[in-house]
Amino acid sequence: MLVLSRKPSERIQIGDDIEIKVISVDGDQVKLGIAAPKSIDVHRYEVYEAIIKENNQAASSKEDVLSVLKNL
Repeated sequence: MLVLSRKPSERIQIGDDIEIKVISVDGDQVKLGIAAPKSIDVHRYEVYEAIIKENNQAASSKEDVLSVLKNL
């Protein structure tokens, strides 16, 4: 893991397309601005974990969705 120190309004560039800017630091809270292409999903980590969990649950569903739809 790369660890960098940045001050407010300083930036980090990831590749050609992603820029992270430190907007402000207030005590133990850091506000970041992230500029990335719309094709790249940007989520808080806890939201990302919830998405992964929900996708895994949907993929491991015991019911065969096609057979349910056939019976409609």
